[in-house]
Amino acid sequence: MRMIGSLPSLRFARNPGLGLLALLVVFCLAYQAAQLVIQGDVNALVMAGMFFIGCSIVVAILNDWRRGLYLLIGWVLFEDLFRKYLGNNMAIFFTKDFLAIVLYLAFFVARRRHLVKTFKPPFLLPLLIFFWFAFLQMFNPSSTSIFYGLLGMKLYFIYIPLIYIGYGLIDSEEDLLKFLTYNCVLVVIIAGLGITQSVIGHTFLNPRVIQEDIRDLSTLYRAAPISGAIAYRPNSVFVSGGRFENFLIVSWLVSLGFAGYLLLRSRRGRNLAFLTVAIVAVASVMSASRGVFMWNAGSALVVAAAFLWGAPWRQGEARRILRAIQRTLLVVGLGLLIMMTIFPSEVASRFAVYTETLSPTSPASELAYRVKDYPLKNFLLAFEHPLWAYGYGTGTASLGIQYVARILHAAPMHMEVENGYGQLVVELGILGLFLWIFFSLAISLSAWKVARGLRGSPWFPLGFVFFWYAFVLIVPKGYISLISYQDYLMNAYFWLLLGMLFRLPEVYQTAVHSQVAAGFVSEAGQV
Repeated sequence: MRMIGSLPSLRFARNPGLGLLALLVVFCLAYQAAQLVIQGDVNALVMAGMFFIGCSIVVAILNDWRRGLYLLIGWVLFEDLFRKYLGNNMAIFFTKDFLAIVLYLAFFVARRRHLVKTFKPPFLLPLLIFFWFAFLQMFNPSSTSIFYGLLGMKLYFIYIPLIYIGYGLIDSEEDLLKFLTYNCVLVVIIAGLGITQSVIGHTFLNPRVIQEDIRDLSTLYRAAPISGAIAYRPNSVFVSGGRFENFLIVSWLVSLGFAGYLLLRSRRGRNLAFLTVAIVAVASVMSASRGVFMWNAGSALVVAAAFLWGAPWRQGEARRILRAIQRTLLVVGLGLLIMMTIFPSEVASRFAVYTETLSPTSPASELAYRVKDYPLKNFLLAFEHPLWAYGYGTGTASLGIQYVARILHAAPMHMEVENGYGQLVVELGILGLFLWIFFSLAISLSAWKVARGLRGSPWFPLGFVFFWYAFVLIVPKGYISLISYQDYLMNAYFWLLLGMLFRLPEVYQTAVHSQVAAGFVSEAGQV
């Protein structure tokens, strides 16, 4: 029986003193809440509620880090909803980092007691080299504030321990199914809200008065250059359409892998998996984002080809992969058909944006410019900065530098470069760029080695999509824009799924051995 690793139990039923203290705290909180209701201070009341929820999550994490991981994922996905209704409150924004650190503490205590499985990442040396180089660049004299360096280190490295947590989480196939099912439920909710918002407009799931820093991110409309069709870019529960689009990219891959795995392995959860595929596909179309449309369409083709290549042909189960591809096309087509039937103008405006700006035959096509010319132009712009050879310091061109300048009163750097490799040159110099490439290739190659080892098994669809997500995020998207990697949502999923990928071979072998043992018992019983 698996032992649950945690810190000493904080369950109140086992400790009368803690129970009495908790009761007093509840009475105090109830009194304060009543005062806030009387005064009509709704924001303060919501903040108090968020504080209480955060404290509850901390207790849950300390009692059981596995359950705490699920709560942390829920917080990460829904914190923006509260943040945008509370005036872009940055205390909420940094709460997830505190919760993550508490999770690391609980996990590593359990690891120290040998209660969880651990491993050594095969790319540890390139990671450590890049980490220490970025750490030294925190103190680059060209940076106007150490806070830029702290920001950069947080963005690059704070979620790396999730690789160990992802590895330790799935002790069995049951753990894997539980996590993926939980993730599907969250995806269906968030993507479904995004679809609803794409039809209603920015007045849904956004406050009436939006804080200035995020106003443009929440009210962005895209116009087709020829027909003039207008399409709103939904942000769902997030503060920006960009974060919702990032969420759709990772959700699309995970749901495809989950559906393929279930068709080869288990009937349980298939309906939820394919429902998730359909909803994410519709949300991707309704996002009015050309990036999401192209990344998800391209990934679908790659994943379909990979599934066919990795199908268990010798076992005669390849037809199930063909069935998975067929069902995916069916549910996606059915979802789009329903949307086109009920909301024809909303769907038509999205397709107008895509066809008029991406089709090579369109006179207003931006495909070549956005894919090749624009990223290359911005990469070359990085070398126009005088200190490109050495860089200006970690975090000086990273996501969120406007908050460092506004809240901490740091002198602005004005080093924004809209290219991932160009951003690395500006921050870390040419050596930093080479170290990133070395680091990203090491991760990609080691992840591919694990995924390829699962070929011919029901676990290959999951292994491949975990690898493909990691590769896409740090190689092609890393070149186009490093902001995708620095987005906390994509970064957290990156390290968590990477840890699960490295654990999949062991889960696969355990399941095979269990089946063999069950077969022997059955035969013995018949004899």
